[in-house]
Amino acid sequence: MALQLKSVSAARGLRWIGDAFRLFARRPFAFTLLFVVFFLVSAIVATVLPLLGSLVQLMSLPLLSLGFMIASQSALLDGPVHPGQFIEPLRGDRATRQRLLAMCAIYGVAAFAILLLCAWISDDALSRLQSLMAQGEAARPQIDALLSESGVSAAAILLVVLGSALTVPFWHAPPLVHWGGQGVAQALFSSTLALWRAKGAFFGYFLGWTLLILAFGMASALLFGLFGAGNLATVLALPAGLVFSTVFYVSLIFTFNDSFGGAAPLRPEDPTGPPMD
Repeated sequence: MALQLKSVSAARGLRWIGDAFRLFARRPFAFTLLFVVFFLVSAIVATVLPLLGSLVQLMSLPLLSLGFMIASQSALLDGPVHPGQFIEPLRGDRATRQRLLAMCAIYGVAAFAILLLCAWISDDALSRLQSLMAQGEAARPQIDALLSESGVSAAAILLVVLGSALTVPFWHAPPLVHWGGQGVAQALFSSTLALWRAKGAFFGYFLGWTLLILAFGMASALLFGLFGAGNLATVLALPAGLVFSTVFYVSLIFTFNDSFGGAAPLRPEDPTGPPMD
């Protein structure tokens, strides 16, 4: 399918988030199930393959984003949404399948290398920090002590910088291989170019997500605090995180459709797939 790189206005970034929530509202259970199934399967893989499990999980992330794009595009056209859409790209022709698997391998190895580097710099403090944060307020003293270590701050900054740099070329690359028939190198370059040309929109997009999550956290803490039930805010964080994560992946199709003209028409009379009304 021929795809054309388009210009994207800065105002589109916030609209992508709104469009994603509206599409999610059409199929909330189906989209949530999609994310939960992927999470459970990846957890099982990590358990069965204790040495390679983390690497396999990282390698599968491009298929997670592509699977959500396929499911979201299907929902836009009133089609089905189901977990089988994660492996749908691998059922195509051999050349496309090999490109996607190569892309997954490149991403997984690069991401794993970044995590190893950050773990080395912080003396594995980031893993310990993650475990402590899962314990909630009970581990607050240990968390504060760990955050005071200089290696943790340096590793966290490096993780954000290198992780962001890795995300850029892989943002649109999987659908460009699947729908656009591009090679791995071409898809990585096209994705990088598309994000650069739409940098204003993506700045608003990420800023919008950041403010939304912060506002939700502050509002829930304040609301439950007024009723003397501050601990419930922590309990609410799990389902809220599930919804926000799912909606984030739903939003990917709108970033792609606006950047490359869409994988398929949103409406018969609108071949470029503009945002939902």
